[in-house]
Amino acid sequence: MSKLKLNNMKLPNVVQELIKAQNNFDSVAYANLFSETSVVHDEGKTHTGRKEIQKWIDEANEKYKSILEPLEFTQKGNKGVLTANVSGTFPGSPIVLKFNFEINDGIIQSLNVTE
Repeated sequence: MSKLKLNNMKLPNVVQELIKAQNNFDSVAYANLFSETSVVHDEGKTHTGRKEIQKWIDEANEKYKSILEPLEFTQKGNKGVLTANVSGTFPGSPIVLKFNFEINDGIIQSLNVTE
């Protein structure tokens, strides 16, 4: 995995691209970082496959206008956790959330968003 620095943090390229896609509200670029069989868990719901993930993030972008500011990234093997300050048009904004990734061959296989 290539790692690029963001705020002096080493991030896998796919995580850096996810942050960029999120902050540009680009649901197509966001979804393309996931495999066809990827699974996302967020707000008690599960979204499976690139098409569902694109629909989910497009609706979330429309509703919340969330911006991610990375605070910390830890990685063990193909699993990583991005802790980020998330701000947007939702109650309680901003909030710190954890993005729990499984990444294989530079593609996100799963993402679980937790507090």
